[in-house]
Amino acid sequence: MFKHYNMDDVVLPLELERKLPENDIAFTVNQLVESIPEEAFERFLRKTGQPAYHPRMMMKIILCAYTQSVFSGRKIEALLQDSIRMMWLAQEYKPSYRTINRFRVNPDVQGLLRVCFIQFRCQLVEEKIIEQEAIFIDGTKIEANANKFTFVWRKSIEKYATQLTEKSNQMYNDLLEQEIIPAIERENPEALSDEELMQVAEKLDERVQAYDRQIEASEDVSERKALRSKRKGPKQSRKRWLDFINRKKKYQKDMEIFRERNSYSKTDPDATFMRMKDDYMRNGQLKPGYNVQLATEGQYALAYDIFPNPTDTRTLIPFLNTIEQGFFELPTYLIADAGYGSEQNYDDVIQHRKRIPLITYNKYRKEQKKKTKQDPFQVANWSYDSEGDYYTCPNDQKLSFSHESQRRDTYGFSRSYRVYECEDCSSCPFRSQCTKAKEGNHRRITINEHWNQQKAYTQHLLSEEKTGGLYRKRKIDVEPVFGFLKANLGFTRFSVRRTEKVKNEIGFAFMAVNMRKYTANRRETPIHFYPRSRKKISLTIFRVTEIFFVSETSYVPASLFLL
Repeated sequence: MFKHYNMDDVVLPLELERKLPENDIAFTVNQLVESIPEEAFERFLRKTGQPAYHPRMMMKIILCAYTQSVFSGRKIEALLQDSIRMMWLAQEYKPSYRTINRFRVNPDVQGLLRVCFIQFRCQLVEEKIIEQEAIFIDGTKIEANANKFTFVWRKSIEKYATQLTEKSNQMYNDLLEQEIIPAIERENPEALSDEELMQVAEKLDERVQAYDRQIEASEDVSERKALRSKRKGPKQSRKRWLDFINRKKKYQKDMEIFRERNSYSKTDPDATFMRMKDDYMRNGQLKPGYNVQLATEGQYALAYDIFPNPTDTRTLIPFLNTIEQGFFELPTYLIADAGYGSEQNYDDVIQHRKRIPLITYNKYRKEQKKKTKQDPFQVANWSYDSEGDYYTCPNDQKLSFSHESQRRDTYGFSRSYRVYECEDCSSCPFRSQCTKAKEGNHRRITINEHWNQQKAYTQHLLSEEKTGGLYRKRKIDVEPVFGFLKANLGFTRFSVRRTEKVKNEIGFAFMAVNMRKYTANRRETPIHFYPRSRKKISLTIFRVTEIFFVSETSYVPASLFLL
């Protein structure tokens, strides 16, 4: 006996919501997007043209598709045809893949995503899933949507620009010696400016045109042949000079694209060539990518940003600015790994933001080892006499104070050092173990007192039970989110180009990770975010919108809707 099955029977369509299982991820996505206040969608209103799809619906279908590891516009369009949860979220509307792609790269979507993250964090606080005591910060590199062989290197451009300057100067001097053009007034004798290059090109063009007029006016064949021969030199010089001008403009444009970077991709100029962890060829090949910074708590992504530089040290301060201006108020403890430990970062967190940094530095683990603490040649283990202001080396020689030094890095941050030098260490039996200085040079050490105080402060914090325990949570809090993103969600490469579009896509991806984790945790206790009755939905929306503005746990920056 079989259950009744007949394709010819007429079946009335039921409400799609009824077909979804309990605590389906579609309800989580719906609840989150419905909590966005109506004011956030005013930027999408258009007074002319055909009515557009509602931004709420577009946000829901894109978020839901990302939770299913679907990142292609065409595949999202296909899901709207055969996925029940997508049909319900879209209320059976079927926007094309072009509409979907245009929406998710819209600059105004970035503001909606930030509101989503704020609302999601408020929900976590209300349910006491996170404690708001600390945030965990880390970064990962994700490959850009760019060809691996479209690289442009800063050193090469600088080299070519220098060669171009030398060649143009040499050619200009040759033109003056050959009396092809008259001399021009130069501001800088070492390099020709853009205006001066154009002046030389105009002089060469005038000379060529003069020969053209003489050739047209002459009727003697031999004379015309001689004039063409004379015109050949200025004509070739003009062609070469115009090439100089175009190349210089190109190099200047390249330098503007570089800004503070050392490389960029021709396919995606905002992408920088970085060393990725996924090195399949195992040859250290650089790939175009972005440095994604993330702040988490309870293994939930709470804030994010995109940076073009491959190192994390220079990203902490701007990332903290992004969190304060667009997401939430910074908690008491800021926790990050040794890649963020620097004197400038410590100063910013402690002095400017009045927060506690639980951030290690590069040699922290090495300094904690017994071997390092007992090494007599480590400067940190040398005895210091504060009255005489000198250090004593393992050979009982004094390194007296010599002078103070100031060093400024390429980013403008200044560091102060005190330099100590030994009077004579030429006959020291430990010289080879103590220093690598050449023969005749005495042992010299530089002491950054401010940096040493910051390191001592960090060591004290990490040695305490509470703060040390918080720091040990870093690996099990922020690292799993990147694992969920790449391994579970399958998001390993961007599908859009340029920074603003990439920010939108990574925002959808991180929120999809949050949705999957949140839904998986809530399945243990079946709770509906929205009642099944359509009449009660509007009341629930009003309640969530009210929480957005009134609840003390929420933090909405005033500038959010102005972005």
